[in-house]
Amino acid sequence: MENMLIFDAHLDLSMNAVEWNRDLRWEVDEIRQSEQGMNDKPDRGKGTVSLPALRKGNIGLVVATQIARYVKKGSSLPGWHSPEQAYAMTQAQLAWYKSMEAAGEMTQITNKEQLDDHLTSWEKNNSKNPIGYILSLEGADSIVDLSYVEKAYRQGLRAIGPAHYGPGTYAQGTDATGGVGHKGKALLKEMERLNIILDATHLCDESFWEALDHFNGAVWASHNNCRALVEHHRQFSDEQLKVLIERGAVIGAAFDAWMLAPNWVRGKSTPEGMGVTLESVVDHIDHICQLAGNSKHAAIGSDLDGAFGTEQSPADLDTIADLQTIPVILQKRGYTEEDIKHIMHHNWIDFLRRTWS
Repeated sequence: MENMLIFDAHLDLSMNAVEWNRDLRWEVDEIRQSEQGMNDKPDRGKGTVSLPALRKGNIGLVVATQIARYVKKGSSLPGWHSPEQAYAMTQAQLAWYKSMEAAGEMTQITNKEQLDDHLTSWEKNNSKNPIGYILSLEGADSIVDLSYVEKAYRQGLRAIGPAHYGPGTYAQGTDATGGVGHKGKALLKEMERLNIILDATHLCDESFWEALDHFNGAVWASHNNCRALVEHHRQFSDEQLKVLIERGAVIGAAFDAWMLAPNWVRGKSTPEGMGVTLESVVDHIDHICQLAGNSKHAAIGSDLDGAFGTEQSPADLDTIADLQTIPVILQKRGYTEEDIKHIMHHNWIDFLRRTWS
C-alpha cells in the first residue's frame, strides 16, 4: 500500500526531550548511540521516536503531551513534590515545543482552519514540512488551581486527561480507586466551558463513570486498549468502550507490550517471548471495530517511547516509522481502503473537525 498519512494521538515528545535529554531532531539510531552505557532509565539506547522517523513514516499529525505528576510525601511514584513544581515542568516542556516551532520542526494546531491548512501543506511536501501537533495534558496535577486552565488554553492546550498513574488531585488513575470528587467536577465544568477535550485514558473505573456523567463535551481515549483481550484495569471493558462509542469518541490503540499480552511480567517478559507484534495491536483495533459495527471509532495512539523502548514494543517494530505496517495488516484482514484511512488518520481528523466547528 502507499505510504499512508498517519495521525498518532499520543506521544510524550517533550518528556523525552526535556527529561530524557534527547534531541529529537536526530535520527533514532543517533539517539540510541548517544545513550550507550547509560542505565538511568530502562529504555536507554532503545528509543523508537524522532522527528525524522515521524516524517519517514508519514506521521504528519500527533497529539503531543505535557506530563508532570504531583506526588505527596511518602508516595513511591516518581513525580514532583508540589503542584507548582509540576506546573514548572509542563512549562519547560511547552518551551521545547515552542523552540521546535521556531526551528521549523513542528507547528501547533489549535483550530479547524489550522488543521485543514496543515493537511493541505503536508500533502504537498511531507518530507520537509513541520509536524503538526495538538497539545494535551496527561494528568491534571500540574493545574495549581482552576485559573490555570484558561492560561493553558491560551497556550494551545486542547485536551486534558485528568489522571495518570496513581491517585490524583482531580481524578484517580491507573492502580488507584475512587471518583473525581468536587475538584474533578469543577475541572470538568471549566474544560467544558473552554471546549477542551476530555481524554478518558488512565481514569480508573469509578472516575471514568463519574467523569462521563458530569462532562457533556467531547471525549476521546488517546491511548487505550481492550480489557476483553488483556485483562487489566488499565484497559477499558466492553461496557466502557460501548459508552465511548455512543459518545462519538475515538479510541487510540497503545503499543506498550504489557497492554498487548496477557500475563506480561515487567522486567522478565520480552515482546519476542510473549509473541507481541503489530498484529497484536490490530487485534485491539479490530475488537473496537467489531463493537462499533464500523471503522469510525478505532485509531492509533501509540504511546511509543512513553518511558519504554524496543524492550517493551511490538517485536516487529524498530522505529515509529514502522506504523506503516498497520495498513498492510488491516488490508490482509479484509479492511477496505476507506476503513484503513479511517483508522490511520480520518477518525481523529473528523473528531477534531466536529469538536472545533
